[in-house]
Amino acid sequence: LKWSRDGLSAMSGTLPHFLQEPDDAYIVKSNPIKLRCRARPALQIFFKCNGEWVHQNQHTSLEHTELGTGLKIREVMINVSRQQVEDFHGPEDYWCLCVAWSHLGTSKSRKATVRIAYLRKNFEQEPQGMEVPINGMIVLHCRPPEGVPAAEVEWLKNEELVSSIEDINIDTRADHNLIINEARLSDSGNYTCLASNIVARRRSATATVIVFVNGGWSSWTDWSECNVRCGRGVQKRTRTCTNPAPLNGGAFCEGMSVQKSTCTSPCPVDGGWAEWTMWSVCSSECERQRTRECTDPEPKHGGRLCDGVALDTDNCTGDLCIQDRKLLHDVKVPQGESPNNDVALYSGLAAGVVTVVVLVIALTLYRRNQSEYGVDVIDSSALTGGFQSFSFKSARQGNPLLMNSSMQPDLTVSRTYTGPICFPDSMEKELIPEPALFDPLPDLKDKVHSSFMVSLGVSERAEYHAKVPSQTFPRGVVQEIGGGGGTLGGRGKSQLAPVQPALVSSMTTGKRPLRTNGVFGHGGGRLVVPNAGVSLLVPHGAIEEDTTWELYMSITQQDSSALSDEGQEILLSPEVTYGPPGLTLSCPVALTIAHCADVSSEDWNIKLKRQAQDNSWEEVMTVEEESTACYCLLDTQCCHLLVERPGCYALVGEALTQAAGKRLRLAAFGNMEPNFLNYSIRVYCVNDTPHAFQEVVSVERGRGGRLLEEPKTLLFRANSFNLQVSIQDIPQFLWSIKPFTTCQEFSFTQVWCSSQSPLQCAFSLERYSPAANQLSCKISVRQVKGHEQILQVYTTIAESEKDTVPFFTQSDCTITSQTGSRAFKIPLSIRQRICATFDTANAKGKDWQLLAQKLHIDRNLGYFARQTSPSAVILSLWEAQHQERGDLDSLASALEEIGKVQSKHSTSADTLDHISKTIPSSDSIMNRSSEELDTNHT
Repeated sequence: LKWSRDGLSAMSGTLPHFLQEPDDAYIVKSNPIKLRCRARPALQIFFKCNGEWVHQNQHTSLEHTELGTGLKIREVMINVSRQQVEDFHGPEDYWCLCVAWSHLGTSKSRKATVRIAYLRKNFEQEPQGMEVPINGMIVLHCRPPEGVPAAEVEWLKNEELVSSIEDINIDTRADHNLIINEARLSDSGNYTCLASNIVARRRSATATVIVFVNGGWSSWTDWSECNVRCGRGVQKRTRTCTNPAPLNGGAFCEGMSVQKSTCTSPCPVDGGWAEWTMWSVCSSECERQRTRECTDPEPKHGGRLCDGVALDTDNCTGDLCIQDRKLLHDVKVPQGESPNNDVALYSGLAAGVVTVVVLVIALTLYRRNQSEYGVDVIDSSALTGGFQSFSFKSARQGNPLLMNSSMQPDLTVSRTYTGPICFPDSMEKELIPEPALFDPLPDLKDKVHSSFMVSLGVSERAEYHAKVPSQTFPRGVVQEIGGGGGTLGGRGKSQLAPVQPALVSSMTTGKRPLRTNGVFGHGGGRLVVPNAGVSLLVPHGAIEEDTTWELYMSITQQDSSALSDEGQEILLSPEVTYGPPGLTLSCPVALTIAHCADVSSEDWNIKLKRQAQDNSWEEVMTVEEESTACYCLLDTQCCHLLVERPGCYALVGEALTQAAGKRLRLAAFGNMEPNFLNYSIRVYCVNDTPHAFQEVVSVERGRGGRLLEEPKTLLFRANSFNLQVSIQDIPQFLWSIKPFTTCQEFSFTQVWCSSQSPLQCAFSLERYSPAANQLSCKISVRQVKGHEQILQVYTTIAESEKDTVPFFTQSDCTITSQTGSRAFKIPLSIRQRICATFDTANAKGKDWQLLAQKLHIDRNLGYFARQTSPSAVILSLWEAQHQERGDLDSLASALEEIGKVQSKHSTSADTLDHISKTIPSSDSIMNRSSEELDTNHT
């Protein structure tokens, strides 16, 4: 007991010891907080806040005695409100501490700070979306909003918590950032930064992360076989962008997917017999033998073996063998007798030799005589004197840039297109007597008659022209079908396709015709889709005599299905159909289709496709390969096809490099809006083909728009950059435009893959005063990192513009077909003489191959070789290629050059040279013929 009392006295004589000190606290919203303090031994405990004692009434005290020691333990609590903290304006945060008393003195606790908790709404830095290649590093930055206490950060991926513990590839410890060391495809997703404290939770904007895969080339395939079986050709090998394939917007493989190389295939060599050996000695059977071998040359590379026998036997006694089988020369001839049999044998041989010599001399004289006036066409005067020429192109109108809106250009005609637009009125040609075309110059008659006409065996100049076909029609056939206005080449049975209504002209419906019809016979003719760059040439003789066919040609308007599923091909031309399906012809027809590809370089792989019966598309040929099924001649703006099967055809292309380009046609139209204050300018970007541009014409015709500038051409490259259209230099004090609308953009895919629908962007300008009746500005159309074109707009705005007729509402062509000789530039008689000359090879090397070479048709000659008349097919191709231009000099020059080849071997060289120098040019003949045509018409 004494010890207990002494111990208690000792314990009560110590300073107070705090068992619980006040903790830092945060006031959430308006809720007060409690600060607690507990000490032993403690007689009193008071709180002191911000250096001032808290009133005793604000304390809540609890006191109890500790068992075992008997010491007093005192616990004190106070409340701190939000208002108290907000009213404090000291240099430090609001703070409180405890002071405890005992018998020996006082003790102080730690300072506890009291702060108002909050979390602001806006993040100081939000994560940004990014595209990362596979195996790359992903770093998403996040700085949470300011708050008290400081916010803790978590990451969500697709609304699920991201844990760095479960995935060692993810690190979330570095300054709240999310780091993915090696990106995987599964790391693609939507990431959100989540910040929270005791007050609230905040979500950042979602950041989309895309892990992409760049494409890689596969290995090259083996080289294909040479595309020709004989001579020089092309072989290719391919590779695909599948190792790996581009994924999630990864870059497509750079480089070429097709490699081409020249190759040479050995031509088959037919075997030839060597010389016979010497006759063997006469055998006991009265026979002798000789042999030969097939070694001059030996058959190689699949060539044919020699025709004939390798062993030859002969009776060596002239069939005079004696009975006992002894040789005739063993029989003794009595002296004084001569061998009459030998004399008869040698006499017969001499007579045979003389006969052969006489025949050779006669043949030589005949050929020399024929060389002066035979069938060889080597004088171009017949071409220049006998050709009829006329232009298929309409005349240009006035300057489109004048302020006077009445002088607007003709939208339906453009000087850029070389395809046929429409036919001229053929009635004027019928008024000219045929002899008038042969008297353009006073001395032409003598020249033509003395040189070329004699060689053709013609005495009358009128025979240069085919007779005008009969105007008699078979029963049930009208003269004008689909606006053709054509005639039949002869009478006879009619094989007409089911008549379908053709589209009427734009004068009545406002829509241009997309289908045209015509009735054709043995004389052939030409069929044209107006203003579309599409035509069909049916050669003379392609249709049997006494037979007529109703042919049609149309352009598909719906979205194309000719493209492959791989998505790398684009449509370069309209889809053109000609028929009827059961059409049977004796020779190919020439189909001309306009295209928009830039063929100045070898960056394209262009294919011709044909629609099968099940509406699927099959590849007919590539433009560069040789094929016997079809012939393709690719010009700058048109493709000329020689085809034999009716159907639907289209040109598609695959860009082999980024340098590949296609032509775009740019045009700007404008008109006042109904409020007479706003002026609308519409800019169109379409494929540079007549058919595509007519789509724009049709749309603007309905809107009453006006062409503001001559349409221009822009080369658009396959470099994946977008197309930008902007308006510039607007008069600031007269016109205004809404902010952020001066520049508009088309994506690369929209422009590159556009085929049927025109691309359009519009600018709306508002004038400050109705008195502002003039508008001038520039429209820039450019491909990013590519070419640019400027459309200069300068026009007058008339108040009565709504009553004016748009300048391009002219009537479309009504003559869509021509038949007989009027459809061709080369008269029938000259065409027949050319074919008779060149279809058969001769000793001078003048055959159809030389004609093709001089006309610059020097590839895929195997196609012409299988034709019945190669020269006729070559001339049909020449007609299609020169259908718009009236220039006949190329054909005349080709025949002149061929004539020079003969002049080296002919005695008439001086005469031919004199004739070629005195031949007038085809231009002078055409001009003179045109003057006479006008005179006769008057």
